[in-house]
Amino acid sequence: MKPGKESFCILLADDHVLIRHGIKNIIKQNDKFRVVGEASNGEELMVFLEDLEVDMIILDISMPGIGGMEAISLVKSKYPWTKILMLTMHKNKQYFYNAMAAGADGYLMKDDSDQELLIAIEKVLSGKSYISPFMVDDFADDVISMFRTQKKSPFQELTKREKEILQLVVKGYTSKKMAEHLNLSQRTIDHHRSNLLRKFNRKNSIDLVNYAVRNGFATAD
Repeated sequence: MKPGKESFCILLADDHVLIRHGIKNIIKQNDKFRVVGEASNGEELMVFLEDLEVDMIILDISMPGIGGMEAISLVKSKYPWTKILMLTMHKNKQYFYNAMAAGADGYLMKDDSDQELLIAIEKVLSGKSYISPFMVDDFADDVISMFRTQKKSPFQELTKREKEILQLVVKGYTSKKMAEHLNLSQRTIDHHRSNLLRKFNRKNSIDLVNYAVRNGFATAD
């Protein structure tokens, strides 16, 4: 943590009220940490950050609307100094790789202990990377940095429109319904869908949906 700083402002972003309540109670154990706000989705998170600077966001991956993966990129592009600690139930390593590649500073499991949460917060605020002991015993910071700088997630290569269409594909929209919803031609929609298959190296829409949901790129409502 930054030497001499008396307190650190933390924002919680999770769509489950009980999870946020539990995290707040744990954080209260350390008087240097102060929860200054809560958000239930990515949109609320970004609105909150317009009004108040925070030191850290504790962020869930699976949220409605703007999900955790996209929120990482948005936060880091606008507020690069803000630390992001992912708190998730996903133990799939691909989720971890995608989150770190997008710019997350730490990855904690919801199955971890209360004490582990406090350890993770301290480590990330001190400028180090953190990974839950549930995933690996020891993940050196330079390995994480190497992955972040040398390996990009395909999600980072998508345009804003492609991210929109990916979410609609996962929700089961047809090209015709997407065209009406986004006020675009069906030909334009089909072009974007083709680009999504190419960028994710998938054979068809079913394959794309399964891959996107499995890796946290989109949320199946």
